[in-house]
Amino acid sequence: MSWTEVLGFATGALCVWLVARQHVANWPIGIANNIFFIVLFAQAGLYADAGLQIVFIALAAYGWWSWTHGGGPGTAGSLPVRRTTRAEWAWLAAAGAVGTLGLTLLLDRVSDSTVPFWDALTTALSLMATYGQCRKLIESWWLWIAADLVYIPLYAYKGLWLTSVLYGGFLALCVAGLLGWRRTLAAPGARSAPTGATA
Repeated sequence: MSWTEVLGFATGALCVWLVARQHVANWPIGIANNIFFIVLFAQAGLYADAGLQIVFIALAAYGWWSWTHGGGPGTAGSLPVRRTTRAEWAWLAAAGAVGTLGLTLLLDRVSDSTVPFWDALTTALSLMATYGQCRKLIESWWLWIAADLVYIPLYAYKGLWLTSVLYGGFLALCVAGLLGWRRTLAAPGARSAPTGATA
């Protein structure tokens, strides 16, 4: 266990707690968390996860803007929670499959990763979930739950015990976030999902 892992634990837990409560401060806290995890994962040989943190920083900047500007030019106010449309699911699934395959092949050929497929899969799921979080798509929580169910044993296997425990906490927070966002969506006056949305 290192100070990098401890700080990653603390900022990560705070970030997910803030996301579940739809608090915009989750974005700067999340950026700090990404920086700690770049160092931690690179040291552990989880290269896709380390590189993923750089993408997360860019997505955090987008999510921060999206949550505060309503998600589009000329709009104001906070972004509403909504369901994912069929079209969004289609391209997310396609991007996730291509990303997982491409990263698996890349890691297998150009790195010393011992878990190329699992590293690639969690990277793809996390990117899909983060995009959904940026747009406040309620199903992004299901993607995070799927990713966490892989992350927990993966980090334990790599000896990152505190991080594995952290992701167990993330799993619980994701369930709480899903339930909270569902209540927001069901509240009177909540904006309906676009045509073609799925449950």
